[in-house]
Amino acid sequence: METTFAMLKPDCIERKLTGKVIDFILEHDFEIQRLKKLHLSTRQAESFYFMHKGKDFYEPLIKFMTSGPVIPMVISRKDAIEKFREVIGKTDPEKAASGTLREMYATDIRHNVVHGADSPENATREIAFFFPKIDLIK
Repeated sequence: METTFAMLKPDCIERKLTGKVIDFILEHDFEIQRLKKLHLSTRQAESFYFMHKGKDFYEPLIKFMTSGPVIPMVISRKDAIEKFREVIGKTDPEKAASGTLREMYATDIRHNVVHGADSPENATREIAFFFPKIDLIK
């Protein structure tokens, strides 16, 4: 069993896709270990996306991620990181495989409904950012 980080973005919540996306995640054999809903402050968003500072998409990303609530989650299953990246699809919905969350629900490269950690290191960092001091079920 492997654990990873997922986050439903403001466009997902605004468009009332939360239930559909969570159902889709559960239908792909993921177990939700932790989940909460919150509204990121600018400071929190800047801290979470620090690695993108200075890139042309950084400021619009921060504005988008603070535009409404998000739902961060800790999810698990066998090969969770790799499988979740497959389930959500490529960042650009036009390049996302058929049947992936982003192909089905994303409207563009920024408004792509969901975030998923792309490595064990990032999963650990992202989980700790939103869920400090938790005991994960193994």
